[in-house]
Amino acid sequence: MKTLFLQAPSFDGFDGGAGSRYQAKREIRSFWYPTWLAQPAALVPGSRVLDAPADGLTVDATLRIAEAYELVIIHTSTPSFPSDALFAEKLKEHKPSLLIGMVGAKVAVDPLNSLLASDAIDFVCREEFDFTCLEVSEGKPFAQIKGLSYRLADGSIEHNEARPILEDMDALPFVAPVYKRDLKIDNYFIGYLSHPYVSIYTGRGCRSRCTFCLWPQTVGGHRYRTRSVENVLEEVKWIRDNMPEVKEIMFDDDTFTDFKPRVEEIARGLGKLGVTWSCNAKANVPYSTLKIMKENGLRLLLVGYESGDDQILLNIKKGLRTDMARRFSEDCRKLGIKVHGTFILGLPGETRETIENTIRYAKEINPHTIQVSLAAPYPGTTLYKQAVDNGWLEENKVINLVSAEGVQLAAIGYPHLSREEIYHGLERFYKQFYFRPSKIWEIVREMLMSWEMMKRRLREGVEFFRFLRTHEA
Repeated sequence: MKTLFLQAPSFDGFDGGAGSRYQAKREIRSFWYPTWLAQPAALVPGSRVLDAPADGLTVDATLRIAEAYELVIIHTSTPSFPSDALFAEKLKEHKPSLLIGMVGAKVAVDPLNSLLASDAIDFVCREEFDFTCLEVSEGKPFAQIKGLSYRLADGSIEHNEARPILEDMDALPFVAPVYKRDLKIDNYFIGYLSHPYVSIYTGRGCRSRCTFCLWPQTVGGHRYRTRSVENVLEEVKWIRDNMPEVKEIMFDDDTFTDFKPRVEEIARGLGKLGVTWSCNAKANVPYSTLKIMKENGLRLLLVGYESGDDQILLNIKKGLRTDMARRFSEDCRKLGIKVHGTFILGLPGETRETIENTIRYAKEINPHTIQVSLAAPYPGTTLYKQAVDNGWLEENKVINLVSAEGVQLAAIGYPHLSREEIYHGLERFYKQFYFRPSKIWEIVREMLMSWEMMKRRLREGVEFFRFLRTHEA
């Protein structure tokens, strides 16, 4: 079937690509690559990936594009599902013969209710869905496709047996050629990455057990399955040779640095290719490995610090202590590695005092830039179960993770700390971190080094202040 892989229209700035981490409108307009759609698209000949939010497409414009296809597969999430289901209904009205399916962690953990939510959704894919999508596009009978839940002719729902986890990661084709073919590279912008950038995965799964993290608990699993070093370097070489405009490659594995010898081998290969790169990292990478990474083109690490309170880190099974993170941060500073630090307010154990401690901690370790999120109890995670069991969600337990405008909400509240206090703690965090003379000078100095950086930071500054005003309101 002629297949369209779709990120449906949503509120402006919706970051659907970072499926396990954010799924909201960021402080600064940002878009991650829709890699989870590009991967199955690379398997399906003649298919197309359409990222409507990144392209700024309206509902009507997207409908006109979709009518040329026989099969539409929509990536959805807990925050975007209601609007995605409405869009599926519009698609069916527009072209009743269209076969419509959904993929993503939301439908993977709740296939029954996802299908019951709208008659327009014909099927959903559970588990890792790359080859499930391929088999649907090939016209294989639904009853024979593992990992599929679907609607029968009489309206009842059928759930097929689970699809085994993918072991041979090298069996997946490269996603970069799909990016080049279908996406507008300039649309993908992340404040802390050089522009334009490309993000790819070198493996799936995460050995960490963080209670809040979505993808490892729902789709990818906790066993880190990796592509071979040669396979990774071959795709990077393809990007270098075929996408010369790309200034930086981001390795978006949940914890790229888990296997130290592999990371060092990839780093040395990247050094020979002469590319600049960044990656996710846990704040426990030893100095010796960081040094090899830096000497071979590493520019920045995206690090989940989460909290400055050791008890909270223990509560969320982070597998990290603040003393380890302090040492790691100092090592990065010595080596000249920039760090984008992420923090979460409202995790189990949070109090007014721990919020203040985390703000002080962030200023102490002083990442180059930060992102502050609010604890999000995604269905399928341990955090969600805790929130329901302890009554931390609202009375009807409806999960409102983002507002209608896409601003992240505080979904969890505690008897001693209200959702409103947690929500507004985010503004205080940002102001206290960025509105320091030393941090202001750091940013100004960076701007003075490049006219391009000057324009970029000024635009981001306007967006950031607009975000703070909206958040305060």
